[in-house]
Amino acid sequence: MTDNENLHPQDDARTIRSHAGEAITDSRNWPGYTLIGTGIAVLGLFLVAAGYGFTGWAWIAVIMCTLCLVTGATLVLLEHRRVKRLERVCYLRTR
Repeated sequence: MTDNENLHPQDDARTIRSHAGEAITDSRNWPGYTLIGTGIAVLGLFLVAAGYGFTGWAWIAVIMCTLCLVTGATLVLLEHRRVKRLERVCYLRTR
């Protein structure tokens, strides 16, 4: 066992996901999660603006909500693909 495995042991027998806890341990995901959270908050602002009849603010909110959600999801997915690619490279080096 290497020193790295001792720092982050993985219970393969009971872990059904290959990346359990990735969202917490990988801080490169945090900007994406922040944008997704911001998009959800702006969605609430959109609903309030639309409910009160402020169409200008509703359009601004729906555009911002869409941008935040799409950008956040893209960042999270790109980071996950990067982690999977690095794992594949490390796996191929050890073979």
